[in-house]
Amino acid sequence: MPTHGRIGNHAGRTLDAIHADLADTIDQRTIGQEDCATAVANLAFFRREALTEPCACLLEPSIVIVVQGAKQMLIGDAAYAYDTERFLLNSLDLPARSQVLDASANKPCLGLVFKLDLSVMAELISQTRRAPPRDRAAEASAALGTMTPALLEPFSRLLDLLDEPADIAVLSPLIEREIHYRLLKSDLAARLWNVASVGSQSQRIARAIDWLKDRYAQPLRTAELAAHVQMSTSSLHNHFRRLTAMSPLQYQKWLRLSEARRLMLNENLDAARAAFHVGYESPSHFSREYGRLFGAPPKRDIEGLRRASEFNVATTVSTLTATQHR
Repeated sequence: MPTHGRIGNHAGRTLDAIHADLADTIDQRTIGQEDCATAVANLAFFRREALTEPCACLLEPSIVIVVQGAKQMLIGDAAYAYDTERFLLNSLDLPARSQVLDASANKPCLGLVFKLDLSVMAELISQTRRAPPRDRAAEASAALGTMTPALLEPFSRLLDLLDEPADIAVLSPLIEREIHYRLLKSDLAARLWNVASVGSQSQRIARAIDWLKDRYAQPLRTAELAAHVQMSTSSLHNHFRRLTAMSPLQYQKWLRLSEARRLMLNENLDAARAAFHVGYESPSHFSREYGRLFGAPPKRDIEGLRRASEFNVATTVSTLTATQHR
């Protein structure tokens, strides 16, 4: 059925009804896959068919919605558990650990990740000319919000576009803009207002993260970074740790180790070459820090990742073959 014919039928639906439709769509589009990109650039799906231990991941500025099952995100010492009643919102690029709390082969954990555009958020704040929320303090980058039909409805229409690929380029930006607007009317409005406002401490920390990402292989000069974002050194440290659960130096270390892992896994660099490439002067120092972050020395970790990848490919082929013969 064409997308425009279904949009009118969405109005007034209950939260459970919207979740059921979204779960059906995501289920059909993720068979045999764990993470699935879509034709909408900022939208991706996930599927997990079993409970998991915490797994390292990169959490981008995004909203994460579970439509079936439950997950939690671990950031520093904080745990954010979310399900069909609550969504996870994050405003900075952060290292985190993701864990599935409720899933099975018969009823997998299903959901979506939608990347946020803070410039759109800032534009909407300026355009609406609404008074800022009274409580504008943000104690961390991530937070849990209450899911409502008004917020979930535009996601339903965004998924409908996947059946009308010719309409995505025109209609997707409009729906995505509405999603940002609905978030500004959610119970996390104060946090988003703070993050998107030019000159706020959160916005300065976001700029500091961009600076670190561009220069992760260079020695960190904290005073230079503080001057770049127009903060004192002590204020930079305090706000950076409050929002990211780590210091700028620890964040740089995570960037280096994550890039080294990518180089070894995708470009077949050995540990020593990867270490030098990301700014380490001592391969042994690199190996120690790598093991502390990823739980195994570089060679063993990469071998484990490759075995897991081969297993997932084999499982996907088997699942798709079985599906085709039903």
